[in-house]
Amino acid sequence: MSTGMPFDADTTLMSDVTGAVKAAGLTLSDRCTPHARGVSLAEVVDEIHANDDAVLEVLREPLLRARRGSRWAEDELAGGALPPGEWWVVDPAEGNINHVHAMPDWAVTATLVRDNRPVLTVVHLPLTGDTYTAVAGGGARLNDRPLKVSAKTDLGAALVGTGQAKPGEGERTFRRIGESVTAMLADALVVRVSVPATMQLIHVAGGRMDAFWQFSDVRSGLVAGALLVSEAGGTVTDLAGEPWTAGSRDFLAAAPGIHAAALKVLSPIA
Repeated sequence: MSTGMPFDADTTLMSDVTGAVKAAGLTLSDRCTPHARGVSLAEVVDEIHANDDAVLEVLREPLLRARRGSRWAEDELAGGALPPGEWWVVDPAEGNINHVHAMPDWAVTATLVRDNRPVLTVVHLPLTGDTYTAVAGGGARLNDRPLKVSAKTDLGAALVGTGQAKPGEGERTFRRIGESVTAMLADALVVRVSVPATMQLIHVAGGRMDAFWQFSDVRSGLVAGALLVSEAGGTVTDLAGEPWTAGSRDFLAAAPGIHAAALKVLSPIA
């Protein structure tokens, strides 16, 4: 994912972004409970919004200050291309639904997107203390260790995954998810269906999973993982096989050795 800005400028920014995301992670950790919060849909939604508001209060200003002239993508569930320039695409509680149900798969993510391509990302998992980072052209890391995608070449030996991007996306999207899972069950070794996307994509970047796909363009769940996987040596495209950007309608990130086979299974599902 090449950029028109100096690599050094993005690398220098990484320390400030990492510090801001880790501080936000402490806020989200403080909101953890040992039990699920909310019974009715309205109560669950209120808890989700409260998490978002608490984290954004400590995260937004430090990120905007760290990159003067950058703008903020307000709706974390939005998709489609952004206007030209630099945008912060942030999920203050990636896996928020897991957090409010006292489950461990959640994180804080912040990604700088330049002209619809992610160029810097930080994904922090407060419960484990792990931090995933990547700069375009500079590789991907877990804490201080370089990340590398799987070396598998046989889809039949692969652990792959998908999931929904948000509730209420529509019958067509839900049908495509179901058909893709059925198709992959016949071709891959194991199929995971879970949320959020970022928590599967960090496994693809680390070589623990071999592919992840999504029939959605919700950018906040994809930009961080797209950069991590790409910088760890993976292949990131849409389901037509074209290079993925924030404006793409669907998504596939995979180890290079199985990408073509995964695309062959998924691309006919329309």
